[in-house]
Amino acid sequence: MPQEKLLTITTTILVCWVIFIIAWERINPYRKSLPFFREGFWVDLVWYTIIQSYFLKILIFDYIIAPVKSHFDWSSFQFVSHWPVWVQVAFFLFTHDLYIYLFHRFQHSNKFFWRTHEAHHSGKEVDFLAGSRSHIAEIIINQTIEFAPIILLGAAPEVIPIKALLDAMFGMFIHANVKVKMGKLKYFINSPELHLWHHANYIEVFHANFSTKFSFWDHLFKTAYDPGHPPGNLPENWGLGYEYPKDYFLQHAFSVKRFDEKGLLKYKWFERYYNLRPNLLKRIEVMLGKAPRKAQKPAKGSPVYPLVMEEQEEKYANT
Repeated sequence: MPQEKLLTITTTILVCWVIFIIAWERINPYRKSLPFFREGFWVDLVWYTIIQSYFLKILIFDYIIAPVKSHFDWSSFQFVSHWPVWVQVAFFLFTHDLYIYLFHRFQHSNKFFWRTHEAHHSGKEVDFLAGSRSHIAEIIINQTIEFAPIILLGAAPEVIPIKALLDAMFGMFIHANVKVKMGKLKYFINSPELHLWHHANYIEVFHANFSTKFSFWDHLFKTAYDPGHPPGNLPENWGLGYEYPKDYFLQHAFSVKRFDEKGLLKYKWFERYYNLRPNLLKRIEVMLGKAPRKAQKPAKGSPVYPLVMEEQEEKYANT
């Protein structure tokens, strides 16, 4: 099949999937009253999904994988080139998912690599778009390790767009704010039923539910956490147990050096920059006749256990 035609098909499927997931979130939500334009929506859509993805695609394929391919002879390693396309897709889907499980688990236990992953856990309102929020370093590492073998081992050109489509569909599904019961399939296929717990701010799941596509990794390595009920629905039940910047650039700066985002507001230039987007959104809401949402007050005695992240943050504070 011509590559252009395949790209048209995969793009069409992806768009239909996005529409389907959005409708599903409105009809049968995992967390009720979660707004579509939730906090961080535009950061995730514009900066992480569109801008960051565009530039990192160029960096990874043109400036990392292409030079490696051109400077070394990989002909003796291209053992997948004669396999059927569906076998190639299944092979790379399976092997990369195992790698992601292991690396994801490592990020949660390593001081340095946690900083490349904490952005992904910073959202307190998790939906289909939340999975796109990932640190630049994390994407460079994971997508280079994902796509370099596909190219270097001689896979068919169709494998990359098909694999990328499946990645995007799974990523949106496991983060989607949808209530779904997988039955016994939950022991094989990952779903919001398990993964949304991983984004909850509870000590029980800080080192659990690392799987992306295949949940059997968690069951095989005994890191599955499935209490049979959802987390609490208050802000402190989700995200991180410490303050995290809301701005895209500050989120990346925060991974290098800890600082108080609100403390920077004493600088007028920063205050103007920091309030530029919120003020613009408020104007749009006023134009549309929408009143801004009131912040929900945390409830006393909430069953939240942010101790792991707070303890780690104390260690990071001195670095």
